[in-house]
Amino acid sequence: MGVEEHTQDRAAAEGVATAENASAAEEIETTASGTRYPIAPGYRVNVRTGPGTDYRIVRTLPYGQKIPIYCQKPGERVTGPYGTSNLWDNIANGQFVSDAYVYTGRDGYIAPRCD
Repeated sequence: MGVEEHTQDRAAAEGVATAENASAAEEIETTASGTRYPIAPGYRVNVRTGPGTDYRIVRTLPYGQKIPIYCQKPGERVTGPYGTSNLWDNIANGQFVSDAYVYTGRDGYIAPRCD
């Protein structure tokens, strides 16, 4: 069974649609500095030192955040708005978020495997 790995705002928890929630989920941003993927609308996601909820939280991403994914690593299975996944996305040196909370446009790996 998956583990909760987020905090959710009241509107999203009650199913209330907002303009921000309605459009942000499907907007993958590609710029000269790379591709950034949106966190599920209405969620603040924990960033951890490794691929699982037993790892220390280093920060929490704010609502509407878009993140780079440098590599991905298998780890603890987590259930989120985009399904259940054991993939964890490396977003900075030693910082991981569960892929179940990141809109990548598909299931599975979208970046190289982390060493």
